[in-house]
Amino acid sequence: MKHLYRKGSKSSSVTFLLLHGTGGTEYDLLPVARRISSASNVLSVRGEVQENGKPRFFRRLAEGVFDEEDLLFRTEELNGFIDQAANRYEFDRQNVVAIGYSNGANIAGSLLFHCKNSLKGAILFHPMVPRRGVLLPDLSQTPIFIGAGTNDFISPASETKELLARLEGAGASVEVHWEHAGHQLTFTEIDEAADWYKEHFPFA
Repeated sequence: MKHLYRKGSKSSSVTFLLLHGTGGTEYDLLPVARRISSASNVLSVRGEVQENGKPRFFRRLAEGVFDEEDLLFRTEELNGFIDQAANRYEFDRQNVVAIGYSNGANIAGSLLFHCKNSLKGAILFHPMVPRRGVLLPDLSQTPIFIGAGTNDFISPASETKELLARLEGAGASVEVHWEHAGHQLTFTEIDEAADWYKEHFPFA
């Protein structure tokens, strides 16, 4: 998979897994990661699916309608790639925290839904429920931050609330930050995510 890896300081054991939105690249979320923690390792991945020339992490059938078969395949593929990258770059596979936006947040959510112990934690900006009708693994040791917009018509409030209920139902500790905004990623929610990260990963 097309990606970049940047080693952080020796004081951090966490590796950020950066997952961009539709049309993005592996460079998009680097400033976001630095704003949250400049010390952490960074593994940033480019989605391999093309939609009208725009990179994505999995196919969709329409706006808000996911191709579930492709979602499952790509989720397992990404999980396997993280395993390989951990061996290649010698970072702690058990200390990976995802930072995803939109489509990237959705595949990060799918990792949480389908791949037990794939993530130590997650920062999900404007996610949707990745899949319904499935039993989630135990997430009782997994802190999660969700950034959402009250006027987000792509990832509406109802999706956020349902995702919150599903994650908490699996035991996860979830914090939701609401912005009076749409689907765009704001500095305020990034800073809120940074505060959340410092609280949950104080020695990372």
